[in-house]
Amino acid sequence: MITTAYGGGTVSQIDCLTTPSAIGRDVTYAELERGNTPGGQTFGNWVVQTSQGLVQDAYVRDNNKLGVVSPKVRPNEVRPLAKSLAQGFHENFPNQDLKVLIYASDKKLILTTEYYTQTNQVKYS
Repeated sequence: MITTAYGGGTVSQIDCLTTPSAIGRDVTYAELERGNTPGGQTFGNWVVQTSQGLVQDAYVRDNNKLGVVSPKVRPNEVRPLAKSLAQGFHENFPNQDLKVLIYASDKKLILTTEYYTQTNQVKYS
């Protein structure tokens, strides 16, 4: 058995041998993993597919952190995008505090948005 460092899940040795790896081959964004849980994977795919090109990539970790790469977002659109993503994220993963991280194409963090379930408040930093 192998335990992953980030997700905490375990993978059997058989899975490692039979699951195709993306290493050593070209993969498109559509083939990349977008979450470390099935629900996160689905939500990450949905974010990219419905963003009309605004979000280039998305990844959901532990169903409470969403990171998106948005190279086309304008400075005055960052907060509305983050708020919209936080609202959609909350609808799909209720009853927990959430974090949305918006990155530029160079992977530099633009904005961190935190949604607090108890107060229904959004905080930007």
